[in-house]
Amino acid sequence: MDDRMDVVIGEEDLRRRVRELGAEISRDYCGRTPLLVAVLKGSFIFLADLARAITIPVNLDFMAITRYGPGARGGVVRIEKDLDLAITGREVLVVEDIIDTGLTLGYLMKTLGARDPASLAVCTLLDRRARRLTKLPIRYVGFEVPDRFLVGYGLDQREQYRHLPHLAALPEEEKGPGTP
Repeated sequence: MDDRMDVVIGEEDLRRRVRELGAEISRDYCGRTPLLVAVLKGSFIFLADLARAITIPVNLDFMAITRYGPGARGGVVRIEKDLDLAITGREVLVVEDIIDTGLTLGYLMKTLGARDPASLAVCTLLDRRARRLTKLPIRYVGFEVPDRFLVGYGLDQREQYRHLPHLAALPEEEKGPGTP
């Protein structure tokens, strides 16, 4: 790790909170088999740890979403990889790495909701409410985080730092142009 990075959430705190989330989900979905839908790429490490922390049967599937167009932050949302499993009548829990403005997740929730799941909720590792532009049905939150650019535990900056076992804030000069 770069010595200029500030650790925001340490490895042990991540492990503890993921175990707590797994216990909550296990309790809330007891007797059912929820489908955990991970939004790639950032949530893959969180999903793997969360699925192991859940003590009831779960199914897993993955989606990839991108924004494109002028100023990608305000551009059009497109699904790059859709679900392999049907969700009609299923208990669906979308697993996110971080929720920022909520615009992309809002699009995803509308798209999945149109497929008639029995229930549709969100579990996010990180919630950056300072930037939220839309209301979302977030049922489980790992941590509320400040408005800083975070890397590690699956989150990246130009495909770097995903491997870090903790979450760290990049120094301002390394975020790059157009980065929040």
